[in-house]
Amino acid sequence: MKDTFSARRLLFPLIPLYRLALAFSRFRLRSGLEPVRRLRFPVVSVGNLSTGGSGKTPLTVALVKALARRGLRVDVLSRGYGRQSQLAAHVNPDGTAEEFGDEPLLIAREAGVPVYVAPERYNAGLLAEAEELPDGDELGAPSLRVLCARVGNLKPQQPFVQEENRPPIVHLLDDGFQHRQLARNVDILLLDRHDWHDLLLPAGNLREPLGAARRASIIAIPATDPKLEDDLRAWGWQGPVLRLRRTMKIPTVKGPIAAFCGIARPEQFFAGLEAAGLKLAFRQVFPDHHRYTALDLDRLVAAALDASATALITTEKDLVRLGALSSTFPESMPLSVVRLRIEIENQAAAIDWLVDRLTPASAQP
Repeated sequence: MKDTFSARRLLFPLIPLYRLALAFSRFRLRSGLEPVRRLRFPVVSVGNLSTGGSGKTPLTVALVKALARRGLRVDVLSRGYGRQSQLAAHVNPDGTAEEFGDEPLLIAREAGVPVYVAPERYNAGLLAEAEELPDGDELGAPSLRVLCARVGNLKPQQPFVQEENRPPIVHLLDDGFQHRQLARNVDILLLDRHDWHDLLLPAGNLREPLGAARRASIIAIPATDPKLEDDLRAWGWQGPVLRLRRTMKIPTVKGPIAAFCGIARPEQFFAGLEAAGLKLAFRQVFPDHHRYTALDLDRLVAAALDASATALITTEKDLVRLGALSSTFPESMPLSVVRLRIEIENQAAAIDWLVDRLTPASAQP
């Protein structure tokens, strides 16, 4: 890990080129060359500054459940990273990561609300709003003719109007901080100590410099790092700060285990296992969003046996990408799954704050 860290620092001279690309992107947005479009109903973006690993997906799931308990109709809009199609689609929870992307599929299964994917999240939102309008078939899905007519009639700058006798709709934009082509009412930015000291791509993991955090409506930090809030205040942040507690739901496993994952920050996964008292006989890191093959599994099982492990363990995102392969592990080397959950400190007050900004009176013009 240290060698990789040092090697990436050699790319430091390329950071100005990346900054130039960011400046050009901002120019396109400000000049109107890249239009910023608005959906009929309010959008809450959940994002971060780095390339991954901050807990956006479990926070999105937590927010979905909290807003749904308030009686709101909630859906999730996502890019669907790694999916094969470029068309907007309603995620089928029984589908595959190749069809919809691993994170949208995980959210659809965990949150139990509609999830829509498209490279342009505006198109995903149009599909979501088309399905929420009346005149659909008995399954709630409008015909292609009706869908096209609705999409054509939706006005990006039209503010949302509360439908009589129906709960309001809220779109949650997963990993949306950099997707500024879609207007949002609230920007939730996850930030941790790694981001505070990191560098821009390609020498570091930051997709934007720390100053971009000023665009956020609220910054969410780990509850285990209260000094980060002090640093934010000293830096000049005057907005609200949300504190999050990450919990790894680790199954009971006897004996040494072999752990593997293909996520952005694998060291957090391994450290969490060891902190819970598990003995890691073997660990394997795959690239983020890695698509597993039967050969990968054969090698994992062989390596685990060589290390005298009694079981394999991975993350729920990896389980989604394993798909049908997850049922092919031998009885001598069973697979266990760790599930990541996020709890929001003072959740009731936090959701009150959020809902207050999603009322029609506070909708952005």
